[in-house]
Amino acid sequence: MSDRRQFIASGLTIVAPHIAFGSQANSALTVGLVGAGNRGMYVSGIFAKNEYARVAAVCDIYDDKLEAATKKYSGAKTFKKAEEMMASDVDAVLIATPIVYHPDHFEMAVKAKKHIYMEKAAGIDAKGCLRVKAAALRADKTKRISMGFQQRYGKDYQAAHARVKSGEFGAIKMVRAAWLGGGPAFKEGHAASEEKIRNWFFYRDMSGDIITEQDCHNMDVVHWFLDKMPVKVSGYGTQAIRKKGDIMDSLSCTFQYGDGTVFSYSAHQFGAPSIYSDVSETFMCEGGTVRTSRQGITYWKERGKAPEEVATKYDITQDAVNQFIDGARTGKMENAAIWGSESTLMAVMAKDAIYSGREATWDKAWDRVGKA
Repeated sequence: MSDRRQFIASGLTIVAPHIAFGSQANSALTVGLVGAGNRGMYVSGIFAKNEYARVAAVCDIYDDKLEAATKKYSGAKTFKKAEEMMASDVDAVLIATPIVYHPDHFEMAVKAKKHIYMEKAAGIDAKGCLRVKAAALRADKTKRISMGFQQRYGKDYQAAHARVKSGEFGAIKMVRAAWLGGGPAFKEGHAASEEKIRNWFFYRDMSGDIITEQDCHNMDVVHWFLDKMPVKVSGYGTQAIRKKGDIMDSLSCTFQYGDGTVFSYSAHQFGAPSIYSDVSETFMCEGGTVRTSRQGITYWKERGKAPEEVATKYDITQDAVNQFIDGARTGKMENAAIWGSESTLMAVMAKDAIYSGREATWDKAWDRVGKA
């Protein structure tokens, strides 16, 4: 059996804590990790540091990954099939598999009625995004569903969003964003039959390319702040430096909204972030400008005066994980897969425009698989 087949083998709602978490509101949330790769192990480590959560199960198709995980999480049950772990008694699942499998694993978790924390993105294409959104709409409303779009949960990001939405800076009239920096290391030393899984990031049919796997973070922030979807996008991309895999390492695209708002975007993976890095979103408003990033927020309000700067000195993934745990335990529900699938589709639209050499539209992106 191939590795690929083996791996397959909005708004906030408050519900009563005893409904959300049985009678165990004061007990640790048991979590099952699906996909014990670099990201899965990192994020599950944040779960494990929270006193109200415990990593109780790990699922992966590779023995070396399971061995490493059980050394870190003593006593955790191990599984090689995702559906078997979903059928276990864990309260929540953390999905950190290659993106091509996210729709499969998300549907399994919804069917199993688990609390779900799924890493971004929703899927590699419009069909995958639709499947995730459709499953999210069917989900048990007493289960929290969060996605690894960390900016939505970062406390400084949330404060910036609140200030912009309050009208303090006037209406947003133009947006620019970028992810300029490095990329992951290419893994060596494994069997050729394992290549597509071990190095899934570098293959378009596994990751959806860098604009889907990575740049969807920026798309999500813009989706959140504008609270609307673009009507069309055009773009260009290339593989200027990268020598392995079939994904781009540099790209640029422009989105247009129904009211004329323009969002310009650029990204590359040319070198280590310490050489040069810009991962940010800039909202140019009628009465000022707000720049958001994981390193902090900058507010410009008056010409000639120094901007207000707020530094973020920790990994905001902690905010995402801790809010998920608190919500699942105390009944603060959300269904992030609804807006998360839409944010992912923004990236998929841009990818389609780049590879086709033609403008892509929101309506046609959904029409290819049927509108949700």
